Amino acid sequence: MTAEEARNHLRYSRWASSKLLDAAQQLDPEQLHREMNVSHKSIFSTLAHIHLADRVWIERVTGEKMEQPEPLELAWPQVHKRWEEFLAGIKDSDLTRVIHYTDSRGNPYDSALWQIVLHVVNHATLHRGQVMAMFRQIGVAPPHTDLIFYFREQT
Repeated sequence: MTAEEARNHLRYSRWASSKLLDAAQQLDPEQLHREMNVSHKSIFSTLAHIHLADRVWIERVTGEKMEQPEPLELAWPQVHKRWEEFLAGIKDSDLTRVIHYTDSRGNPYDSALWQIVLHVVNHATLHRGQVMAMFRQIGVAPPHTDLIFYFREQT
């Protein structure tokens, strides 16, 4: 993986998450918070989970805590911006740097930066798919968030 590929993967993830967040903001509160027995229970809770993971991982990578405003539509773009700022300053060789961190239970781990970047994108993609299924369950068509749509929109 190159630094530019890492940046592109995170740009895609930001784009796709933003599409879903924008669509979620069009839902009424009952739809947004309806318990669906999927993943993190509701559309809102699953989107909040993706945001939290994006934030936790950038904090682990940079070693810097982020203040998080409410609501989600203000907090999440700040996390995306922090990822972009961080990745703007890396070069290919930085991707093999090992990040030392602890999980939420305090267990220590070591992972290469490139592995973390791919994990962040993959984790978000998994949960965005669940959110899209929840949209369909409430009878609302979700936005297109597949990677090919991102590439098409960029050209």
